[in-house]
Amino acid sequence: MTVSIRRAQPADRDGCVALLGVLAAATDGSMSPRAAAVFDDLLDGKRGVVLVACEADRLVGLASVSFNVAMRYGGEYCQLEELIVDPQARGKKVGALLVEATIAAARERGCAEYGLYLVASTEHNRSFYERFGLRVVGTEMRASIDE
Repeated sequence: MTVSIRRAQPADRDGCVALLGVLAAATDGSMSPRAAAVFDDLLDGKRGVVLVACEADRLVGLASVSFNVAMRYGGEYCQLEELIVDPQARGKKVGALLVEATIAAARERGCAEYGLYLVASTEHNRSFYERFGLRVVGTEMRASIDE
């Protein structure tokens, strides 16, 4: 079967939320109860985009990116937020197709840079991302501010 990549549509919401659950379980993370609402917000393409990978009529992966603005870049840059491949579709280069498609979307939008964060549970993916030209540039710091 051939895997195709396209922008997510409203009908993809449940499948994308289910894939996010797979990611949360694999990374010992959690999933916001607002995940479906954020999916809906991203469909307009203003602040980000969700791309899906399909094999026949089955959703087998997704990638979401956000578009952010920074003065140091003179405009927008792109951040890979989520990349999930259905465990049954692993080994079919679905992840690579999704990363390539998100880089192309960032380039088409005119973004100056493309990046992502690795956390301890995804650090093993570093060599995968290096194949696309990404390199380590620092560390991340965060604090939860929703009390």
